[in-house]
Amino acid sequence: MRTYLLGIDVGTTGSKALLIDPRGAVRAGVTTEYELRTPRPLWAEQDPEDWWRATVNSVRRVLRQSGATKEQVAGIGLTGQMHGLVLLDRWGMVIRPCILWNDQRSAAQCGAITKAVGATHVINLTGNPVLPGFTAPKLVWVREHEPHAYRRVAKVLLPKDYIRYRLTGEFFSEVSDASGTSLFAVGKRRWSDDMLNALKVPRAWLPDVTESPVASTKVGRFAAQQTGLLEGTPVVGGGGDQAAQAVGTGVIADGTVSVTLGTSGVVFAASDKYRVEPRGRLHAFCHAVPGQWHLMGVMLSAGGSLRWYRDALCAAETAAAKRAGRNVYDVILGPARRVPAGCEGLIFLPYLAGERTPHPDPNARGVFFGLRDSLELMRNLGLPLKQVRASGGGAQSALWRQILADVFGKPIGTVNVTEGAGYGAALLAAVGVGVHRTVADACRRSVRITSTTKPSEAVRVYADYYARYRELYPTLAKQFASLSAVVNKHLEM
Repeated sequence: MRTYLLGIDVGTTGSKALLIDPRGAVRAGVTTEYELRTPRPLWAEQDPEDWWRATVNSVRRVLRQSGATKEQVAGIGLTGQMHGLVLLDRWGMVIRPCILWNDQRSAAQCGAITKAVGATHVINLTGNPVLPGFTAPKLVWVREHEPHAYRRVAKVLLPKDYIRYRLTGEFFSEVSDASGTSLFAVGKRRWSDDMLNALKVPRAWLPDVTESPVASTKVGRFAAQQTGLLEGTPVVGGGGDQAAQAVGTGVIADGTVSVTLGTSGVVFAASDKYRVEPRGRLHAFCHAVPGQWHLMGVMLSAGGSLRWYRDALCAAETAAAKRAGRNVYDVILGPARRVPAGCEGLIFLPYLAGERTPHPDPNARGVFFGLRDSLELMRNLGLPLKQVRASGGGAQSALWRQILADVFGKPIGTVNVTEGAGYGAALLAAVGVGVHRTVADACRRSVRITSTTKPSEAVRVYADYYARYRELYPTLAKQFASLSAVVNKHLEM
């Protein structure tokens, strides 16, 4: 009997394979890591072949670890890092390394696209401004800077959809991931002819798009031999990492909100209709739930800021943690618990890799002098904020959960699921192969609240500091741009 569902998450640091049973219980999970390359400042690339090798390894190991046979895997769901540009030639071979979501090289191309199409029209069509993290400006950058590579392009894929191609030999995507390309009409849930025509991108380069729980392809013979999966196993559309993460934490109904504290920080709200923030300060994407959308605010450095702090300033704490056999973050955060809210006026702007929400500025820099901006923008759109759920590595910290509750002024819940986007991909697979009737059914049977952190009296303190925080970026924006120009000038000399 085919009883297990497999989620594959092609992340920024590794590829994870997760096996669950029909009740949502995790049977096994394996992650295989790979390298992130930064050949120049603000650049970020990976070799898609590394993703495939890691995926093969993770799938083989998760089957072995769980004791499941290939015949017992009923379906596969895919998720992964969004926005990455994978270019294939007519033989299906990768042309150049993938330009990743956190790459900031294409700021000039974003401006040119916006000017050509019109800022308001772009936002109305795609739900977002054109940002350096998105796929289309990366493609234009390749056309302008690597014409030899551009002339070879036959297919443009997103990271998880490259793995789908390697698994199945087919070119497909789904609505949630396609929403982050700047080539997708998000309100209509299809590729945008206006954007494709303006950028002179052939429609034939792009994969067909389905809804996220649809089983559109099947594992091919060669991939079955490599991975140990059964040839013909259904592969569903899946979802971009944030949409799949939301499914995995049950954030699928209008007004439910999740906060994910990973390398980046994400505030994600489900919506039963297509809502657009007029100035593009929130991302509006299709949800992985058919007929649903979501609003999302992204700070590129959240947990990444703590990692930077660890690496740059905490050599002594790192050594002490190693000697004591403790988690270094427990050592670092211990004294923070004794610091009063507001830190006596110390404010950190966490712009270590540029920024996306609410300031789409690749030149923004980290400054010692927030996720709350995104929640305020959602409130302004009339979205009912009924429930906030926290996930990601940072959500494991009671201190961070309390700070979130105080900053948002809302109770923060955690759920029984800690496996991230891969879990959501597995639930989408369960819907795609008929184990569950709908995504809502899958979430009801698998996800539950396990703890709640209520706001404290510090709410008033953070409200005062938040007003000061919001004043800092506009004051420093010109200095950020000036500094970036100087840095680039000397890099080119």
